[in-house]
Amino acid sequence: MIHDIGPRIFYNNFQSLKAQSGDLFLSYNGDNVLVREDKEKLWYPSFSDFEQSHPYLINNARFLFSIDELNYFLTEEKGLDTVDSWSYVSTFRFRTEPKYWRSFAGAVGLQLKRWYENHLFCSRCGEKMFPSDKERMLFCNACSFQVYPTISPCVIVGIYSGERMLLTKYNGRDYKRYGLVAGFVEIGESLEQTVYREVKEEVGLKVKNLKFFKSQPWPFSDTILAGFFAELDGDDTITLQKEELSLGVWMDRKDIPPEGLKISLTGEMMEAFRTGKFKE
Repeated sequence: MIHDIGPRIFYNNFQSLKAQSGDLFLSYNGDNVLVREDKEKLWYPSFSDFEQSHPYLINNARFLFSIDELNYFLTEEKGLDTVDSWSYVSTFRFRTEPKYWRSFAGAVGLQLKRWYENHLFCSRCGEKMFPSDKERMLFCNACSFQVYPTISPCVIVGIYSGERMLLTKYNGRDYKRYGLVAGFVEIGESLEQTVYREVKEEVGLKVKNLKFFKSQPWPFSDTILAGFFAELDGDDTITLQKEELSLGVWMDRKDIPPEGLKISLTGEMMEAFRTGKFKE
């Protein structure tokens, strides 16, 4: 999965660091990220690459995290793609980059960028928010309100019946491949209660014998995913929630399409069922 970057190590502990010339930085323009044009892989810039064209860029960078010995920073400077050999490309590249540590760095950076942009002002009193120099937190001087990065819990459900698995497709989204029933945890719910509710809402089925499979951070939507396999309980007639899904189909284990890059928990669960690594 995208966060499985071993043998490299991701360090998310906050540090109040000043950027150095050899450090890397992430620059975003909407849903696009700055990379080197002449590289097939995601190649992020270092401050040394922009010392001549943007000598003050390093002064306003915000520390994000480290991978091994490499420190990553966030910059808000515009127009960096005017420098030769650098361009903004779609962050969809994060889903196709075979070196997971590169895509994971870009995706987590984008998650933190969204968080900072969404909390420029205090949601309690409307005054400006300021970053802490001790932890990854924003605070309001006027009313002392504090905000930490947003992480929303979500469940992924692999519904099976014997040798069949229920596959779905989203409605109205760019992602057109098969997926599984999924949904966010609501107020007052346990993860297991969310599984039962989402399955009933999205495909009109009942399930039993829940088995936790694995979890995954998913920076694309600020979520922590919890994967469950669940056995069909009773009638297998699918009733789609058409606002969410365009397709729901029972598929034999042998007919499930194999996964290429297994960046998602959904893909890993489908592959585990297809190959027989998950059994009742």
